[in-house]
Amino acid sequence: MEIAFEKSGGLVPAIIQDQASGDVLMLGFMNAESFALTQRTREVVFFSRSRNQLWRKGESSGHVLKVADIRVDCDADALLIRVNPIGPGVCHEGYRSCFFRSLNGEGALGVIAKRTFSPEIVYAPAKSPTANEAK
Repeated sequence: MEIAFEKSGGLVPAIIQDQASGDVLMLGFMNAESFALTQRTREVVFFSRSRNQLWRKGESSGHVLKVADIRVDCDADALLIRVNPIGPGVCHEGYRSCFFRSLNGEGALGVIAKRTFSPEIVYAPAKSPTANEAK
């Protein structure tokens, strides 16, 4: 089966899910090259839209995503990548998941999780996060 990268300008969304808990950890984008690298290395590699280049999740934080399973949706234009995360979290803001906020009934945004690591320590000046590590 071919992934339909051409449908969205060469990129497909990749939903990252913790294999053990089922929690959605983040959303990133992949092109054909990052998808091939992910398959080959069994570590998640994304395509950075802002930097226009590949980036391996965890390259600055050390919080790597080890691939357990890759699933393709019915239209072959979205991926669900089930992972075994290495490290306390994937979000550059210090949370286990990038989805650490929730909208209440009035539309107010609130934090619903606790930080699992200190971004100030993990992303010290020598290891500053890229804009793409954030998304």
